[in-house]
Amino acid sequence: MAKIKAAVIFGGMSREHKLSLATAADVIRSIPKDKYEVICIGITKKGRWLYFPGDPEDIETGAWELDPDCASAIISPDPIHRGILTIENGETTVRRIDVVFPLLQGQHGADGDIQGLLDLSGIPYVGSGVLASASCIDKSHTHMVLDDYGVKTAEWKLMTQRDINRIDERCHEIAEKLGFPLIVKPASSGSSAGTTIAEDEETLEKGVKIAFSNDKKVLVERYVKGRKLETAVFGYDAPFASYVGEILSADKAYDPTEVNKRSGDDLVVPADIPDEMQTEIREISIRAYKALGCRGMARIDFFLTEEGELLLNKIGTSPGLRNNSVYPKLMEHLGMSQEYLIDKLLEQAIENAERM
Repeated sequence: MAKIKAAVIFGGMSREHKLSLATAADVIRSIPKDKYEVICIGITKKGRWLYFPGDPEDIETGAWELDPDCASAIISPDPIHRGILTIENGETTVRRIDVVFPLLQGQHGADGDIQGLLDLSGIPYVGSGVLASASCIDKSHTHMVLDDYGVKTAEWKLMTQRDINRIDERCHEIAEKLGFPLIVKPASSGSSAGTTIAEDEETLEKGVKIAFSNDKKVLVERYVKGRKLETAVFGYDAPFASYVGEILSADKAYDPTEVNKRSGDDLVVPADIPDEMQTEIREISIRAYKALGCRGMARIDFFLTEEGELLLNKIGTSPGLRNNSVYPKLMEHLGMSQEYLIDKLLEQAIENAERM
């Protein structure tokens, strides 16, 4: 029986580039080689697409793009090709692909861009589509959808470029409405870059300017102090949620350049919370997942405040998939090994595409 041709796309132009490389190396090692033929496509920081025929170790170190056997490659948007085009010595070769595992994060990866290209190509892919990816990375859209579905989040306000000429006035309005402290962040960002905490109107205005240097929209939220709880959701038509875990170092900012520290290092599963709250958080996770149109997988972050209030913080449609990342660790507690998880993500992507 012929092997399934699975393309893994990694790298990219976002600040999460190195983290994507480390993730790809772990995922490629976990793909069952008796079932899949793995085809690696890397994107350099400058945006060049390359077919890479080498080892995962070279992906992890960043040496992959110096491999002399790399060739220019693109995913064809023409569904007649249903694959990638490699260009070498002036000759173009079509390589058919059965499924794509996009492991890009941040801009052009988790924001719907690569998903749109894959939709045009007609190739099934792991994870959420264009709308869900874009809505989840843009936290203002996440807030709007969840507010409409009755899912509690931190109180928030949005600033757009129309507000730039009256930042002081808008900051005063927001401060009057939300009070302090506040957290100020770029609306669409996969990391903590450009995020600040404001204690007064002066630091709020300064934080807004910093956030605007990273994005065209700025989200201002009431700062939430509390425990950080996590769930992993898996599936398409009938998604299910993992048991709830807790990240003990909840106040530590996420830095995608720290590739040696895995996000699950400080995770405890199950979290020390009552059974009724476990059930409630899992139910809210699935409700939010469906509301935003997610599919395949998502990591959902919650805050449990000191007053006992439960607030959904964010939804990640491209969760970390390294061996000790939060998402795989939560799924492992349900009995899904890393190898089984990766296999099922690929398998379900193909099955779901056939039903659409």
